[in-house]
Amino acid sequence: MALSLFKSGARPRCPAWVRSVSNVTGTTHALPIYMNLPVTEGSPTDANPSLRMLIFGKPCAGKGTLTSKLTDKYDIHSISTGDLLRQHILERTDIGKEAEEIVASGGLLPDELMLDLVAQKLDTLRNKNWILDGFPRTQRQGRLLDNYLKHRNLPLSLVVNVDIRDGVILNWIADRWVHIPSGRVYSTSYKPPKVSGYDDVTGEPLTKGPDDTPEIYSRRLDHYYAQTSPLLYYYASRSPHATRLVNLDGDVDLLWPTLDSVVRESFPTVREHTMLARARLPGQMQVRSSF
Repeated sequence: MALSLFKSGARPRCPAWVRSVSNVTGTTHALPIYMNLPVTEGSPTDANPSLRMLIFGKPCAGKGTLTSKLTDKYDIHSISTGDLLRQHILERTDIGKEAEEIVASGGLLPDELMLDLVAQKLDTLRNKNWILDGFPRTQRQGRLLDNYLKHRNLPLSLVVNVDIRDGVILNWIADRWVHIPSGRVYSTSYKPPKVSGYDDVTGEPLTKGPDDTPEIYSRRLDHYYAQTSPLLYYYASRSPHATRLVNLDGDVDLLWPTLDSVVRESFPTVREHTMLARARLPGQMQVRSSF
């Protein structure tokens, strides 16, 4: 079994009160039931809401893959705080210079600086559909983001938690091989290279990623439970139906179809790229779709 990869033979260590979003015990408040409603319930009150989405999940749970699938299929902007930060540092903006000094000194970026970073980008996407990756990471950051969006009358419309069992992710890590120069990732169980141990494109050897060890994953998982579980509890504890909450769990093969269905049915104004392309074809009538 994959769990035996841990030297202790046990699950990753973390405080019991943050073991999962559906079992937060360190508080006198029970988790609101609507966090665990079927995905067909609990939609936002706006009849035609724009997609303003956060996606959470354990390390290596597939958040990036799901985000890429959404942006490949739909007219949705993906906002990565890591990419934004690197861009600001490269362009020597005020935020970039301040962030570079803090990072160089070994400090942590203040929550307010991270909010400024995100807010500048979101201000350019006011009437667009977007997915925010990398922020918020703590409950305080979540409150800051909520306040910013509230003042602009642009509340979050969807919060997704990718809830994959620890053992499944450990199997993925054990099976994963990487071509470091290109970033191409292979899995011996579901996406093997054409020639075992070698990259399909260059023929160069594949290696294990530097973070693909049970020990490092255990530390990352501890951090996730300590930071993200309370943040999910915060979103679940707000007034019912203020934001659509979806917990993706169970069969990993159903994660994408389920998320795709949620977006398609709950956010009908989000258009597919194919529909946009047809609408732009010269000499043709605009294509309409009810989605």
